[in-house]
Amino acid sequence: MNQLLRNKSFLIVTGSDLLQNLAIWIRNMAILYFIVEQTGGDPFAVSLITVLEYVPIFVFSFIGGGFADRWNPKKTMIWGDVLSTLSIVLILALFWAGYWQVLYAATFVSAIVSQFSQPSSAKIFKRNVPEEHVQTAIALTQSLHSLFIIVGPLLGTFIYTTLGLQASLYTLLFLFISSAVLLTFLPSTTVEREKQKSLYEDLMEGWRFILRTPSLKWLAVVFAIVGLAEGLVSPLQIFIITDRLELDATYVSYLSGVSGLGLLIGSGMAAFIGQKINQTFLLVAGICVMALTTIGEALSTAFALTLTISFFGAISLAFINVVISTFMVAQVEENMIGRVNGTIMPLFMGAILIGSSITGLLMNATSLLTVYLTSAAIICVSVLPGLLIRFKNPAVRDEELESP
Repeated sequence: MNQLLRNKSFLIVTGSDLLQNLAIWIRNMAILYFIVEQTGGDPFAVSLITVLEYVPIFVFSFIGGGFADRWNPKKTMIWGDVLSTLSIVLILALFWAGYWQVLYAATFVSAIVSQFSQPSSAKIFKRNVPEEHVQTAIALTQSLHSLFIIVGPLLGTFIYTTLGLQASLYTLLFLFISSAVLLTFLPSTTVEREKQKSLYEDLMEGWRFILRTPSLKWLAVVFAIVGLAEGLVSPLQIFIITDRLELDATYVSYLSGVSGLGLLIGSGMAAFIGQKINQTFLLVAGICVMALTTIGEALSTAFALTLTISFFGAISLAFINVVISTFMVAQVEENMIGRVNGTIMPLFMGAILIGSSITGLLMNATSLLTVYLTSAAIICVSVLPGLLIRFKNPAVRDEELESP
């Protein structure tokens, strides 16, 4: 841990990540409250924010991963913050002109930029963080993300309610500029790969690489299955509160807060003990606990018990995320990280959206308990491909691929 905290590249990327997370939550809360005020709480107008945040993942994640493998990762991350800054300047100008609807563009542009910068940060980790410290580095990074799930909405709400929308947007300018300046202190990097191939050929090479690499193929299957199960239950938490527990809908914020705390603690635990435990066991145990807590949430009729179960479910999800993310950074060659990340993440997000799109119909046709039990059963299925992932391999290389 001490060596990791003295690693310049890790500290800079983590600091930039912190600033970007802060900006994202300030943006999310400000835009949410302002659009609710402007539209009188129109459900379509509010849900459009989420749509504009997730659509770029499908459209640009795959493409962004391909470009991340071609471009200099340091420059890509810096330009991402610069473009985010310029987009906020343009949005401010149009907002002053009376076109408040342009606020949707802030979410859309930020989501696009992140699909290019995230794979680049993984490449920085791969190049500058020793392999034995990768899991700890990823766990600490995810701990920051989890922390902002708890404090982000509070901070974003405070800035908007006390200073207003324009002050929130000015804060975004400061944060993105600060992140760009911080990233300039990263060590200079070069891209050592052939560039004569077209982008399409590069992207197809990423697909072939995953399909011909056993562990990556099964990793993608695990990610997709867990995403489908998560998508089934994520929209239904409000009904756990209102129907199962018969409480006011506002209590769902406590459930979200406890889940964020569980993710934070789970990521921290993974940072300290994850490397000491067999990774296959860690993944399978995390999947099993996640399935059990999914069932427990649906069966519980006591608010305190539901919160406790949700807390342990979030811890198990944190372990799953850390194990999978560590594998992708530590055991995939640097020149393939962008394309691997850009291929697997859309599978995960696509599965979540598929689950979310059918869960309402499924609940209307059956019951809340049936949907949660179905989700738990789907989670259990992911144990089988999880057992086929070889975590102890050295870096995944072409000579280790299956024969065509």
